[in-house]
Amino acid sequence: MIRKFIKKLLGKDSPTDGGAGSPPPIGTPVVIPVSVHGIDPSLLSKNAVRVTDTLQQAGFKAFIVGGAVRDLLLGIAPKDFDVATSATPEQVQRLFRRARIIGRRFQIVHVQFGQEIIETSTFRALVDAVDSEQIGTRRPKKGELDRKTHVTDESGRVLRDNVWGEQEEDAARRDFTINAMYYDPAAQTVHDYHRGWEDIQKRVLRMIGDPATRYREDPVRMLRVVRFAAKLGFKIDEATAAPIPQLAPLVDNVPAARLFDEMLKLLLSGHAWACVQQLREQGLHHGLLPLLDVVLEQPLGEKFVALALANTDARIRAGKPVSPGFLFAALLWHLVLEKWQAYQRAGEYPIPALHLAMDDVLDAQTGKLAIQRRFVADMKEIWGLQVRLDKRVGRTPLRMLEHPRLRAGYDFLLLRCESGEVPAEAGQWWTDFLEGDAATRDALLAQGGGSSTTPAAKRRRRRRKPSGSGGSEGTGSGEPDARGDAGGEGATSENQGKRVSSRQRGSEGAS
Repeated sequence: MIRKFIKKLLGKDSPTDGGAGSPPPIGTPVVIPVSVHGIDPSLLSKNAVRVTDTLQQAGFKAFIVGGAVRDLLLGIAPKDFDVATSATPEQVQRLFRRARIIGRRFQIVHVQFGQEIIETSTFRALVDAVDSEQIGTRRPKKGELDRKTHVTDESGRVLRDNVWGEQEEDAARRDFTINAMYYDPAAQTVHDYHRGWEDIQKRVLRMIGDPATRYREDPVRMLRVVRFAAKLGFKIDEATAAPIPQLAPLVDNVPAARLFDEMLKLLLSGHAWACVQQLREQGLHHGLLPLLDVVLEQPLGEKFVALALANTDARIRAGKPVSPGFLFAALLWHLVLEKWQAYQRAGEYPIPALHLAMDDVLDAQTGKLAIQRRFVADMKEIWGLQVRLDKRVGRTPLRMLEHPRLRAGYDFLLLRCESGEVPAEAGQWWTDFLEGDAATRDALLAQGGGSSTTPAAKRRRRRRKPSGSGGSEGTGSGEPDARGDAGGEGATSENQGKRVSSRQRGSEGAS
């Protein structure tokens, strides 16, 4: 039954003849020796090898699997290592002192060695949609799915997948051929069930089985196609790409927190700009970053986003830290800017208008991506600092030197200058001020004035009260911050900054 289902999934209703272009017979992997694959043992994690050795010595099958094998075959040092084994999660946990079972949708074991975690999963079985329990369109009750092993919803998305099986089944249920290879460190052999080695040499990204079915099982696979194609420079197989435009709306069914995790992987892949372009090309950005349609159609907006992502890629490749808050602040900035200007045209003062714009954009976007609260705080501070950086007179610039997020706000201002959104003189003034000594700073402050780095505000003036009627004359009292002075915003930003952890404070902007 299992073999018949695997053949059906792969589009093979009869035994394969082993000819050119056909996958290997079911259950019979191609075993590639070290003389062919040439994996460099120095690129392996000692802890991953320790996990496979321990499991094998206990009588279980165990292999390094997935993206780590793919990267090893490409001569790239993997960032993390996953292990697949015939041992159940409970059996794995008993073999290691620091191991814990996590996950509901896919139950796995985290085996920890200091700061490194080796993610260890049990071989999973292929379960036919007919045999899987379906919950339809209703929302499951809390804890209901925890007692079930395999459940799908009305669209075919897998909600639970904890049925253990054989290694060939586990290989068939993986997404891409290049991610379905198993490396045995002891024998130094690669077990290839779906000709992933050939696809790596051809630099082709190919889905295992029927792509439409696999996307329905897990719509996030459509995002993974984009990320791997951009990161590896691989061509997407025509059959793999064909269903994406039609099935793209299924991404809306994915939990927002999981989408956010996948977007972080995509944007921090070191190839963020290429990924964003692929998202638009495949029509996948509508439910994730719908603002890109607006931003990337504007010359300044496209240049700004391209610069932000290119700088992020450069920092990642150089091994420098990046701030997700800074990155999302850059992606959403022009939507904030548009709403900020609209509120001011309606008669709102600059600072309240900015806060209204920030809340509007974040309320709309966090519903899609569930941006974590600590990143939202960073984004608001970076946006708010643009108002304070606009004021370059009096004591404000000197007070800014003590702000914990000044560097991120300054880097953001430089991006705006480089994209042509604001005059380059604004960024140069702050560069000279930050790098200068006390005398240089005094000279810069003596120049006076600010620049038009923020949208112009239409001032509203109160009518002068007749003398003797009480109250102050002029524009009225108690309104200086709302009329464009950044003092009120500064107080808010500084209070927020005190709540940012020391690790976040040390992380500079993504530029």
